[in-house]
Amino acid sequence: MIDRREVHWRERARELGAAAVAGGAPVTYGIIALCCAVFLISPLSGLNPAYGSTDALLAAQAGYFERWGVIPADLLDGSAHAALTPLTALFVHGSWLHLLGNLLFLYVFGAMAEERMGRTEFAFFYLACGYFALVAYAVAHADSDQTLVGASGAISAVLGAFLYLFPRARVTSLFPFLFFLPLRFPAWIVLVFWFALQWLAAQSAGSGPGVAYLAHVAGFAAGFLYAWVRFRGGTRVKSPATATEGESQP
Repeated sequence: MIDRREVHWRERARELGAAAVAGGAPVTYGIIALCCAVFLISPLSGLNPAYGSTDALLAAQAGYFERWGVIPADLLDGSAHAALTPLTALFVHGSWLHLLGNLLFLYVFGAMAEERMGRTEFAFFYLACGYFALVAYAVAHADSDQTLVGASGAISAVLGAFLYLFPRARVTSLFPFLFFLPLRFPAWIVLVFWFALQWLAAQSAGSGPGVAYLAHVAGFAAGFLYAWVRFRGGTRVKSPATATEGESQP
């Protein structure tokens, strides 16, 4: 006997995947474009001649981190500028590897999550969970003067929501060291690889901010709980979705 409800969700999963592949996730792709643009024009990329070189460039980078990143000790002082930094820090990345590692996983997981949530809700979800993740880190390290930047907390929230919304997902991704071949893996393997990339980014960031694993945990938990509360009354998508962003097993 054919379960009509299962057939409905198979069709819905294909629709979500097809919409994501066809460019139906403007918030996700807009965030990716904005993060790339911010990095390229900032002193962090090393490509903008306006910031000079050597010592002048290093000084500009340090000042950039302090202006746009989260400094826990300053955030908890309650100034208006400091209160905005958990938002601005979501679009600042400390190195090329930090940027590319984050955006790779936002691309893979974000589009389908956005299609399921809707554009406005996904935008709010991304910013709110990212803000929460950075504030959680700041509260736990209230005396720290180390600057925190990056979208890792927000992207961790996307991963948490994806895990709830697509519990049997398999994702297709491109890996540079495998000649950009499209390979399909269980989502949990890709998530482990993401954490490995974050660790490598921390090692190459030099004097910039390191990786805040507590922010990752807080963001992932917030994303999973949000999806659980928001979508627990419905059926989660468990069947094949798309050949590009994600595919689920029946």
